[in-house]
Amino acid sequence: MAGKIKNYFAGGNTAKGFHNLYDSNLQGLERLYILKGGPGTGKSSLMKNIGNEWLEKGYDIEFLHCSSDNNSIDGVIIRALKVGIVDGTAPHVIEPKAPGAVEQYINLGEAWDAKALAGEKTNIQRLTKQISASFNLAYSTFKQALDIHDDWEKIYIDNMDFEKADQLTNKLIQNFFGKLKLNKQSDIRHRFLGAATPKGAVDFVPNLTEDIEKRYFIKGRPGSGKSTMLKKLAAAAEARGIDTEVYHCGFDPNSLDMVIFRELGIAIFDSTAPHEYFPSRAGDEIIDMYELLITPGTDEIYEDKIKPIAESYKGKMKEAISYLARAKELHDQLEAIYVPAMDFAVVEHIRARISEEIRQVEHETIESPQ
Repeated sequence: MAGKIKNYFAGGNTAKGFHNLYDSNLQGLERLYILKGGPGTGKSSLMKNIGNEWLEKGYDIEFLHCSSDNNSIDGVIIRALKVGIVDGTAPHVIEPKAPGAVEQYINLGEAWDAKALAGEKTNIQRLTKQISASFNLAYSTFKQALDIHDDWEKIYIDNMDFEKADQLTNKLIQNFFGKLKLNKQSDIRHRFLGAATPKGAVDFVPNLTEDIEKRYFIKGRPGSGKSTMLKKLAAAAEARGIDTEVYHCGFDPNSLDMVIFRELGIAIFDSTAPHEYFPSRAGDEIIDMYELLITPGTDEIYEDKIKPIAESYKGKMKEAISYLARAKELHDQLEAIYVPAMDFAVVEHIRARISEEIRQVEHETIESPQ
């Protein structure tokens, strides 16, 4: 029987620039292959092929998706074998903890025709510079959007009952955990709920919560305390030794959008746009922060102020996404230079060697179970 795929983002194009949470997800791996090589060298395809190979064998797989290319992945993890493969090219720089013993660098550049690429040096440099400029424009525009969002939040923060917010949080902590305290250290993983991509906002909430028995959908407005409540729930779980998946906002990495306590079968997440979902099965429940915590009539009273802020915010987000789309177009042009210079038979040979080494890890794992 095939295993299950868990899809998530570990890196994102945010209002704080490119932000990565790779280290948190690579913890505990005993073998990590770090792929080097330019665009179009087959890194994503190699990782997908190996992931699918082990998926067919019945292993659960984690695919770390690329926020800058909707069709690519930045990593694959076979957690049961403590093995991972990641794209180690900029901007996802991964600092090795034990080079050689744990991390192994794989240079897919071995497979390219250096002479052919040398003839394209000017084009490569030009496109690389333009891609970098497009990303910088996206990040600065996301930052402008975040500043506008702060103004939006302030309206609701000024009309919020903080005492009720604390009571709600404490009630959820009691409902979720009661007197439970596990005699172990929590396994905490930091990821992104979604990402701003060249095709707009993308998330994997349905995939990440498909096996979760009890899902809480948080509704509300900007500044209605969703992220603060999630941070307090995550801290309470950690203090009790409960494993926690912490999902950050792909727009503002300092903000949280979801926490999952998989051991307890509980997920609670911000279910407002751009990741808006509604209850669809037994066990699903809505928590409406606006109804519970915000002064009644706030939407109506401040409508004239909120409307232009909301429109300005949406405009800036749309503009920022257009710069990501432009970066992707330029990246495709760069790939078009590298692909004809690649000997993919060499890449296939490298993939086969990595697969063989992982099979050896599996053999050793079966021979000497932990």
